[in-house]
Amino acid sequence: MNPKEQLDNDIAEPSVVSKSGLIYGLNDKPPVVEAIFVAFQHVLAAFVGIITPPIIICTSLGLDAANTSYLISMSLFASGICTYIQCKRIGPIGSGLLSLQGTSFAFLGPILGVGTVALQKGSSPEQALALIFGVCLFGSFVAIILSQFLHLFDKIITPVVSGTVVMIIGLGLIKTGMISLAGGAVALAKKDGSFGSLQNLALGGTVLLIVLFLTLSSNRFLRMGAIAIGLVVGFIISLFIGIIDFSSLNQLPFFRLPIPFRYGINFDFGAFLPFILIYVLTAIETVGDLTATSAVSGEPVKGGVYIRRIKGGVLGDGVNSLIAAVLNTFPNTTFSQNNGVIQMTGVGSRYVGFFVAGIFAILGLLPVIGGVFQALPQPVLGGATLVMFGSIAVAGLNIVVSAGLDRRSMIIVAVSLGLGLGVVFAPEIFVDKPPIFSNLFGSAISTGGLTAILLSWLLPRSKEEVLVSQENPA
Repeated sequence: MNPKEQLDNDIAEPSVVSKSGLIYGLNDKPPVVEAIFVAFQHVLAAFVGIITPPIIICTSLGLDAANTSYLISMSLFASGICTYIQCKRIGPIGSGLLSLQGTSFAFLGPILGVGTVALQKGSSPEQALALIFGVCLFGSFVAIILSQFLHLFDKIITPVVSGTVVMIIGLGLIKTGMISLAGGAVALAKKDGSFGSLQNLALGGTVLLIVLFLTLSSNRFLRMGAIAIGLVVGFIISLFIGIIDFSSLNQLPFFRLPIPFRYGINFDFGAFLPFILIYVLTAIETVGDLTATSAVSGEPVKGGVYIRRIKGGVLGDGVNSLIAAVLNTFPNTTFSQNNGVIQMTGVGSRYVGFFVAGIFAILGLLPVIGGVFQALPQPVLGGATLVMFGSIAVAGLNIVVSAGLDRRSMIIVAVSLGLGLGVVFAPEIFVDKPPIFSNLFGSAISTGGLTAILLSWLLPRSKEEVLVSQENPA
């Protein structure tokens, strides 16, 4: 039996959910109403993460409102297509897990760098976009090629490494969740006293408590709807206290069609170089995300099925990033937020991903609907996402613990967490350094993930560990 046939059989088998505590496992098919209900929670968890990078990039490039709105719509539309591919698994492309695809924050630094240099050389913002989409398109082949050789790194990218990466992802996102709960990055930058106000903390705290209370409920509908209910209650409270602004909806068209290569395409090898390493690092991040998805879905995190899913997922990242560039948006990668939703709702069915994909695609084609989601206050989002981000870190911890913690593993985890989170807590170390340093090592996932891989490769393994790996080959 060839690997594709084997994986198809694995996907077709019913999921065993009793040990994982899931309500619906990977291959279970929830009723349509329940599936849509859970799908909306995944959408709410990932929506802000998808639209934030294009907003930041458009603002930095000085693009007008029409172009900004278009790029946001295309980011959502592309996420829909890419999520379907990742969950469905088309041939060898995709993991076949409930894994969302969205605009990657990891590329933000290099993209802004390329755009800024292009503007300084006299290019228009639209011409800068053509160069950005060009290097992103060609860079996607790095992930596509790398995916075919992941099985060669199974002795390096171990559960300890992938679990550590998942922990770093969750711990690194907690700062984002806390900033949102206190009022958001805009309020923090204004320094007008709104950030951390009692109103914001009370609103975010209320949503957080609602999510916690409902997650612990024995009623499966309340558990599955914990995040959505918390967000709806927060939205209603926000309406009563008057902090929701719908004025931007008047400026949005009702319907918008995608136009491939709308801004053209350009390429520069010097601008392309930093993207090579970023694509490698996001592949590592994808390994961590998909390992966490496998873990919270009650699926294996080692062995042949796991490796084939990881290879398909990384290949999906590459193909999806290529599709995103064609659709005038930025590289796509697997999102870690949905792992928290799986844990909290108890639904790991990949069929939910098809509904998520449809919702994202509709949001991309109907900008007005997306604008309503954009109006959701930051404290409301922060109250819900803070719990999910913490859950991601716990999922990573479970992966590490399940692999066994010997002295070597503890060193890998400790040093990776220290360096990964250290660059986030003390970003000043990159001041007066060449931009490439901050671009490559300015994020927790890039520094911590690379550290974990290098240590796993360089540190000698104990005799017992070598014997175990020989007796239980992947």
